[in-house]
Parts: sequence; structure tokens; C-alpha cells
Amino acid sequence: MKTKFEELFDMYGCQLSDEAVKQETARILSEHFAENDNPDVYKQCLNQIDLTSLNGSDTSAHIEAMTRRVNEFKQHFPHLPNVAALCVYPALVPVVKETLTEPGIGIAAVTGGFPASQTFLEVKVAETAMTVLEGATEIDVVISVGKFLEGRYEEVCDELSEVKASCRDAHLKVILETGELHTAENIKKASLLAMACGADFIKTSTGKTSISATPEAAYVMCQAIRQWNEKNGAKVGFKPAGGISTTEDAVKHYTIVKEILGKEWLNNRLFRFGASRLANNLLTSIEGKEVKYF
Repeated sequence: MKTKFEELFDMYGCQLSDEAVKQETARILSEHFAENDNPDVYKQCLNQIDLTSLNGSDTSAHIEAMTRRVNEFKQHFPHLPNVAALCVYPALVPVVKETLTEPGIGIAAVTGGFPASQTFLEVKVAETAMTVLEGATEIDVVISVGKFLEGRYEEVCDELSEVKASCRDAHLKVILETGELHTAENIKKASLLAMACGADFIKTSTGKTSISATPEAAYVMCQAIRQWNEKNGAKVGFKPAGGISTTEDAVKHYTIVKEILGKEWLNNRLFRFGASRLANNLLTSIEGKEVKYF
């Protein structure tokens, strides 16, 4: 008798060929990248950035300065849309909340023993709840990759469900750490587990591993989101993160989302970039001269 997880994976066709995924991703980019490589798309991508600082050396002064640049963005670039959110460590959420004055900008934080997720469930739940209490409106948490790779899917799901409950009204972005999952099949399975446990977004990576976001991982995750939407009527967001720094990187991921999920996903409610350097590079591409604003 199949487990509920085997039934879930069978229902969504998780037996994927890595080579086939690579070829199909290359085909999409070959046929459609050029049509999206323009300033209007750069502006859209800018509006989808979670402006991120996740360094052990982050100080209150640094995060306050980053937040002020978001507050003052419209004064310098009145013709452009602002970023979607700021993403920081939990202890620095109060700094963002106290400093942020620009309406409509989310306060995101990484919790759950980020980036390795190798801590006790009670700690993950408590850290998430405390971070939301301090003002976070979005929570980014990593799945227990080790447990997933051992096939302990029930434990992975139980953890995510409890973290989701502790988010209260904050959106939950579940990081799959796709570079550590190694295969398209595993990425598809992890995507489904995260969505089954209430993820509002699924996210590629922490940016702390040697392999982070790739177009192939984006392809698999977007296919999973599309199927989930078709079967359940629920729109789950997609967030590529980790190593996405150039305008070309952004347009590649934009192209994949557009071709697989369609125009409904081309907004910051359903599509984000986790990035620190991307904002300035997009601004440079838009303005036609080097910009180092953020």
C-alpha cells in the first residue's frame, strides 16, 4: 500500500529526467529570452526584489541605512517602482520596522535555524513566532534537507505545518535549498511537500551553498506550482534566490515564470527575487549608466 506521499508524488508526476529538464529550459530561454530583455521588464523585476542583507556582520546601522534608501527611493527615482520588501535576520526586524516609512514594503526575515535548519522544531517555531511578533510580515524558512533526503517526509511536513501555524498572518516562503537536492525529481517532490503544508511561496535557495538558484530548478518549481494551481485552484508564489545578481539572471527567471505560469504571476504578490546586488544592476540597465544606489 502506497503512503500518502507516494500517492502525492505519483499524482504530480515526479519522475523527471534531469537531461530533459535541462533541454526544455534551454529551449524556453532560446525562444523567449530576447523578447523580455528590455527596460520594461527590468522595471518589473526591480519591483519584485526582496532587498536582502544576511551577513553575520550586519549591524543595526547598516540595516537602518538600507531601509532609509528604500524610504528615499522615490525622491531619487520618481519614475521607477520601489522594491517589494526588505529581508534581514530576525534580530534586525525591529530596526526595519522602526525605520521603514514607505507604505506597501514588506518586512521579511529568515527563521527556523537559517540557513542549515539543523535545530530543534521548538526553536524553529519559537523563533518564527517571535519574529512575527516583532513586526515581520513575511517569513523565509528552510526545509530540513537532511530529513527530506532520508525520505522522512512526514517529519518534514509536520515541521513546516507547525512553522506555518506560528506565522499567523505573515506569509510563509519555504526555501528548498535546490542545490542540495541534486535532482529535478527531488526538487519537484520538495516543491509539492512545501505547498501541501501551506507555503505561500516556494523559494530556491539560501544563497549560502555552492549551487544556488538555477534556471533548471526554476523550471521544475514553476511546473509544480502550475500543476498545483490546476488541481487545487491555489496560487503559490515563486522566489528564486542565491546568486541572482545580473540583469540577465533576472530576465532568464522572468522568462521561465512567464512561459510556464503566465502573466498572472508577473507581479510581486506571486514572484520575488531574493537579492542584494541585483537592484543596482537593474537600475544600471534601466538608466543606461552605472548606478550604485542600494
